[in-house]
Amino acid sequence: MTAVDAPAVTAPALAATGLVRHFAVSGRRSKAERAAGAGRHRAVHAVDDVSLVVPAGTTLGVVGESGCGKSSLGRLLVGLDRPDRGEIEWAGERAGTHRGQVQAVFQDPASALDPRMTVQDAIGEALPGLRGDELRAAVDELLHRVGLDAELAERLPHQLSGGQQQRVCIARAIASNPALVLLDEAVSSLDASLQAQVVELLLQLQERNHAAYVFISHDLRAVRAVSDRIAVMYLGQIVELAPAERFDLELLHPYSVALRSAEPHLPGDGHRIERIVLQGDPPSPIDPPSGCRFASRCPVAQARCRTEAPALVERTDGHAVRCHFPGSLVPLVLPEEQPA
Repeated sequence: MTAVDAPAVTAPALAATGLVRHFAVSGRRSKAERAAGAGRHRAVHAVDDVSLVVPAGTTLGVVGESGCGKSSLGRLLVGLDRPDRGEIEWAGERAGTHRGQVQAVFQDPASALDPRMTVQDAIGEALPGLRGDELRAAVDELLHRVGLDAELAERLPHQLSGGQQQRVCIARAIASNPALVLLDEAVSSLDASLQAQVVELLLQLQERNHAAYVFISHDLRAVRAVSDRIAVMYLGQIVELAPAERFDLELLHPYSVALRSAEPHLPGDGHRIERIVLQGDPPSPIDPPSGCRFASRCPVAQARCRTEAPALVERTDGHAVRCHFPGSLVPLVLPEEQPA
């Protein structure tokens, strides 16, 4: 297999079961934590009992508020951090046995590239078996594949634009034909036109390489543009896992509905959803509530929600929700605003 051949994949690119990751916290307990009875051995519940399957050639989008655990989950899924509990497999292999199976692209391409290394050397790190003319030919083809001229191979990162730097990072990520690529806010630092170009590039590369993507972003529009399924996270848990085509008007969890309603409306979208404003702040991830973690902010919470933690249950094919009363918060769809 050469550096530009797509691998044959039979098992899911990613299978994760029961992932848990807590981070120990030092220092004195706050007044609120003491009042809530938080213990002295405190920990941030970054990821709590997350299970996922991502088939080859598909994209899982992960969305949620800042601090919900989506980046911590992403780092676990590609082996940059280890779970306290749970298991991960990449293309049927136990995580960690073949690190070339997974790659990652992060938000800031400048910090991901060594300022002293040329583009060829940066990409060449992912092609350790190639030398000389063979390496240069592989690098040139990868640059061409991400829409860059081969002459850029001799440049340093500071001689490239931000969009070019991100394309170099993507070229390096796909060089080893990984089964799985983590894209953590990979287009967030780009302007709107570059975002559209990079998203289209990612879709083209996926069609050719059949890699699976985990696409983490706060931008719901970008997530829907690339994803086959979307996971909504809240306080370390997945509260809804839905096919992307159902993410507009068929969401079941109240938090998902509120999150969707906050997305900016653009002319031509065809409809708009009345904004649902959530009251209060999320509970502390150091001492999450024993019932539903969203209950204190949920507009439709009932007594059961505050005492009994709901499980993530699949209700229809490919659509799972963690809620005692799914579908109880119905978004108000408003007509398209007409220009004056």
